[in-house]
Amino acid sequence: MTVLDFGQTIGGVFQTAFIVEDLKTAMDEFTKKLNVGPWFVAGPFVPPRGVYRGEPTDMRVEIAVGHAGHMQYELIQQHDDKPSVFMEVAKSRGYGFHHFGKITNDLEGDVARFQAQGFELAFSDFSPRGAEIRYIDTLSVLPGMTELVEYSPAIEAIYTEYYRASVGWDGTDPIRRAKLPRPPE
Repeated sequence: MTVLDFGQTIGGVFQTAFIVEDLKTAMDEFTKKLNVGPWFVAGPFVPPRGVYRGEPTDMRVEIAVGHAGHMQYELIQQHDDKPSVFMEVAKSRGYGFHHFGKITNDLEGDVARFQAQGFELAFSDFSPRGAEIRYIDTLSVLPGMTELVEYSPAIEAIYTEYYRASVGWDGTDPIRRAKLPRPPE
């Protein structure tokens, strides 16, 4: 089992993600109550290659990532009401937990394995952190969707930077702009 520099394994759950109504408020509460941070914020942005349930999407989202120990927390605020994996869940059960994140070194193989079990591909994109991502609708058996994040040395370096910033963090500079790679053309 390969342990990545930020303390998680390929194939294991490294992230829990939540959809929130107000990103700033959510970051403040997660920091105060759970000691998550610092936060690395990306956006608002339109997913560069976003496809929601087979159709292109131009929803506008803002995301923040922070750590508590080796667990990564992602907060997502959608800035419009366009159809998306986020609005779909918010409308059906409100804001809160949305998905588990897993690193994979076989993205398309893992998607095919989920689909062979009857789960649908709900969303695909190239994330602002520089990785192909796929959301699988596992809501029928899990409390959230499952996000598959394609492993690369670049994504490992970004997640390691976020993790290391949290180790011994004294609460200063709690909200930081994420330095993100540009998506390939």
